Parts: sequence; C-alpha cells; structure tokens
Amino acid sequence: MKSQHKCIVIFALVCCCAVLIALIFSAVDVWGDDEDDIADGKCSSACRVVLVENIPEDLSIPYKDTVSLAAGLHDLLDQAHRSVEIVSPWWALNSTEYESKPPQAKQGEILLHQLMSLQSRSVSLKVVSGLTNSSELRVLTKSGAEVHYLNMTALMKGQLNSSFWVVDRKHMYIGSAGMDWRSLSTMKELGIIIYNCSCLVLDLHKIFSLYWQLEYKEFLPSTWSKKLNALYNRDNNLQLHLNDTEAKAYYSSSPDVFCPKDRTKDLEAINRVIQKAETFIYISITNYLPMLNRSQPKYWSRIDNMLREALILKKSIKVRLLISCWEQTDPLTLNFLWSLKALCTESVRCSVEVKFFIPQKQSNGHLYGVNHNKYMVTDRSVYIGNLNWVGNEFVYSAGVGVVISQQVKNNSTVVERMKAVFERDWHSHYSKTIQPNKIPACSMHTASGSL
Repeated sequence: MKSQHKCIVIFALVCCCAVLIALIFSAVDVWGDDEDDIADGKCSSACRVVLVENIPEDLSIPYKDTVSLAAGLHDLLDQAHRSVEIVSPWWALNSTEYESKPPQAKQGEILLHQLMSLQSRSVSLKVVSGLTNSSELRVLTKSGAEVHYLNMTALMKGQLNSSFWVVDRKHMYIGSAGMDWRSLSTMKELGIIIYNCSCLVLDLHKIFSLYWQLEYKEFLPSTWSKKLNALYNRDNNLQLHLNDTEAKAYYSSSPDVFCPKDRTKDLEAINRVIQKAETFIYISITNYLPMLNRSQPKYWSRIDNMLREALILKKSIKVRLLISCWEQTDPLTLNFLWSLKALCTESVRCSVEVKFFIPQKQSNGHLYGVNHNKYMVTDRSVYIGNLNWVGNEFVYSAGVGVVISQQVKNNSTVVERMKAVFERDWHSHYSKTIQPNKIPACSMHTASGSL
C-alpha cells in the first residue's frame, strides 16, 4: 500500500514538472485559441489601415491623407479591452531634462497618463525595453504594468531599436517613433496603424513574445520554441483586405539570430521589395551608411549592392533617397551617395536622385523637425521599419519591419498614399539636392535628442 502511494506521489510530481517545463519553454501569455482561430480561418483579415505622422508645428508641411501620431496612439489605447503590449527603444514621455517644461512636451505627458490609467480599465500593459533605470517605467510598474528588460548589449553588443504596439492582439502600430515626447512634437515621424486585423497582428505578437522570453538573458537559445515560428513571410504572405482593397502583408525582423523558423529577415524583406519594383524606389531614412563601425571599420555592402543591382539590371528604374541632415550624419554618407549616383551619370536607363532633409534651426541652436522616417515605397510595395540603413543596426540591433503589397492603383491604397507622402517631403523646401562641390555641414547642427 505504501509503495502504491509512493508511486502516485512520484507520478504527480513528474506530471507537475512536465507541465512546468512546457510552460517555461512555450510562448508566454497565450490566450488559448489564437492559433486555432488562424488554422480555422476565424481570425479577422478585413482590416482598416491608417498612416500616422508627427509633423512639428515649426515645419510648414501639411498632413497628406494621414493622421497625427498622437491622435493615432490615443485611439489605439481607447480601443484596448484586454491588453496593450509595447516595445520601445526609449521612454521619455515626461520631459524632465529641462527646468521649465517645453510646451511641446504636453502630448507625451498625456500619453503617459493614459498608459497609467489602463489598470483602472482592467487592461493589462506589458512593456519590453532596453532601459534598466527608467523613472517612467518604474511609474508604469507601480500602475500595474509588467516590464521586461531586453539586454541587447549582452546578447548582440547592439541596441533595442524596435518600436511597435500590439493591442488586444488585433490592432497594431509600427513605425519610427518611440515613447519619447519629442516623437510627438519636435521630430518628424511616420508609422502605420492597422485595426481589426488579428490574422496579421497575431504574428507581431509572436515577435513580442520572443522579446518577452529574453528578459535578463545574456545568451540566445540554441533553438526557439515552435510557438514563436512565423505565420507569414516573404514567400507566404497573408492575403487580406486593407480599407476594402486586396493586399498582401508580412513582418520581418533583425538581427538574423532573432528570426525563428519561417521569419523573414529585414534584409531579405528589403531585398524582395527592391527586386519587385518596376518603375521607382523611393527611400526616406534618417541615416544611410553601408559600414560596420566596430574596432576595425569596414564596408558593409548588403543594401548598397541591392540598390546598385537594381540600377544596373532594371530598365528605366528611378531611385530617390531622402536622407536626414543632422548632427549624427557621417561625412562618409556623401561619398557613398555620390558613388551610387555615378552609376547613372552617362546612362539613360536609370536615375538616382539624392536629397538631404534639413530641418528648422531654432534660436536656441536645436534642430526641430529632424526627419526620423524609416520607410521605402515602390510601385508595388511599402516597407516600414525601425532601423536606420546602417550596417551596425541590421547586424547587431533589434528591429521589426512590415511589408505591404498592393496591385490595385487608386489613391486609397497604402502604396499610393505612401508615395504621396514621400513626394510631398521630396518637393518641400526643407529637402535640398546635394551639390557636387558643396558638402552640407550636417554634423555641425545640434539636434534635440538622440535618434
């Protein structure tokens, strides 16, 4: 009898251990039937899409069929009923660096208080951050938020540059803006919000879950949980409707080692978008530098070669690059841009144009309106990401991108609207064409904060 009881106890302990191990190695915080809904075709794919921007008041640039970033993020929080999951490289919504708070900081404070009030609505808030000593994250923790620290320095000797939201696992935001009051006021930002799109958003939640599991870890697992495998990728796009127009979409991620099975790498996504382009490739980014700046700097050819190949092999392709001119613009950037332009100097088959976006300089010496955008639009697709087109960021840092493709040509498609936004900025008086014998003194400017 005693031996029988002993066997029962041992069996119970083994079962408990098995359940515990399964929980540890499975993706966190699963709501039960999310995967089943996808398999059964029950998830929503008739979605609404909104482009969101922050255009500083100091810039005389109109919104172009877009919504203000602050209004878009507030609306996302109003939509939340169960959960809000946020990944941001920094947290500075409450301006504390000035003795007297600038009036532009108000939107950041409003957003912070809205996040703090989620608990009173029984909405959970989960945050992944690379910051260990953030007063704002401590305040959010006291307000009921769960915060996980992702140590990219230990994992990759890089940084967490990802910036995205997942709300109720059916709404999402991804773009250039982090949780910084300047992103809602003095910086020029662009992103995308997609509503009622659980088929697509559940895949972004998988990337959040991957980050969530890496809290305080100093090494990556040899294999990822199957629950983190991508649902869609560059070869298997999600077929969906965006604002009643047929589209295809998927997410990409960086660095490469952060990509479980079937997840498309950021560089693969960018390459596919460039390869599929037929008439134009428009790129708006903060920094362009095909270099790895470590102890021994070296040329990093990946994206630079993609553009060169497109210019040489595609007939009548038009490439435009809009680069920010600010304090962190590396002087070598100009050399690489002139090298690209030289490919089309005596060719009528291709065209490369380059402009620097030079923001307003205020009386206090700060630049307002630094172009912090990180996107590419072609005649076929849109890529919106989190990373500068710099070797270090793709190789060592964490970022996420979304690719949307649409064939139908009308003003309501994401592709056409993004093209319109790019052309508005391209033709604004803040965009200056680079001159052969005139080097813009970007590094002499002072920008109000790091990008």
